[in-house]
Amino acid sequence: MADGGAGTAFGPAFLGVSRSLSGREWRQRPAEAGLIRSHMQALNLEEPLARALAARGVRADQGADFLQPTLKALFPDPSSFMDMDAAAGAILDALQAKASIHVFADYDVDGASSAALLVRWFRAVGAELPIYVPDRMTEGYGPSARAFDTLKASGAELVITVDCGAAANEAVAHATAIGLKVVVIDHHMMREHPPVCAAVVNPNRPGCNSGQGNLAAAGVVFVLLAALNREARGRGMFADLKEPDIRQWL
Repeated sequence: MADGGAGTAFGPAFLGVSRSLSGREWRQRPAEAGLIRSHMQALNLEEPLARALAARGVRADQGADFLQPTLKALFPDPSSFMDMDAAAGAILDALQAKASIHVFADYDVDGASSAALLVRWFRAVGAELPIYVPDRMTEGYGPSARAFDTLKASGAELVITVDCGAAANEAVAHATAIGLKVVVIDHHMMREHPPVCAAVVNPNRPGCNSGQGNLAAAGVVFVLLAALNREARGRGMFADLKEPDIRQWL
């Protein structure tokens, strides 16, 4: 049972408890007193919640959005992602040229969700997007030369990889060599030098200043859908076609 009441080298015991069951010292995360007061006054909060916000680095002007987040207030600018505009442009170039576009998806839930988002957007604009999922046992993780050969043989001209591809430099180089265009949408940590292809969108890519490195691949793909809508709108594609409402797929 944890000790109660006594202080520690880090200050007073938190809620009367100084140590956890395993013996670790419990202590409050530090928070600036002035920021705590600002949250209390601006948001009509009790001190513990205001302290929690301040301790998590939530600024005075961010408190309302932190407690009641909305897409309007917090959705990132797609262009803040390195290569996002290039990815949207390459995909719409291929779509308007009626090229054969395929998606290469990782086999886990993030890859499946990412692929589903893209498939639904493509269907909303009147196109089908075939999905290639590698065999986990025989092909392993991520794109391979063999997989790109299979996609090329099936008629693919542009391949969008989701939840994978950011570290597949050799495989993507092979895809380029056989005449495939590749757009990579990923979120995993990656090398300093990305694969050489049409676009590599990854908030964890060195040099990307989006600040969205916490997103799963499906989150990055959702931002891509916003970029696709914006680019398509700019090209006049929605003059005779209803613009997909991507909120329905959240």
